[in-house]
Amino acid sequence: MARQQHSPEEKSKLVLETIRGERTINEIAAENNIHPNMLSKWKREAETQLYTLFQDNSSKERKAQKAREAEINDLYAQIGKLTTQNEWLKKIWFLSLAYRNAACLWR
Repeated sequence: MARQQHSPEEKSKLVLETIRGERTINEIAAENNIHPNMLSKWKREAETQLYTLFQDNSSKERKAQKAREAEINDLYAQIGKLTTQNEWLKKIWFLSLAYRNAACLWR
């Protein structure tokens, strides 16, 4: 038997009905052919995420912007570190070439 898919609208309607408390979760679940545990899970999720409806979107955007800026700063720091390492390796390579050329001249 395939699992039944429930739309968000159907879930919200059932959760609101359970929150109202006019009927028990078991009654609502039996009427809609849903396991009571599933309905309880949906209700718990709705109750824990309800505050997100009232959050200011600009605060979410500010948090996202700060996260992006922090990531950009980290990337610039990494670029600086890699540039320094690259310059150091160039110097070492040049010095090793000079040493090899000087050694060849002494032979």
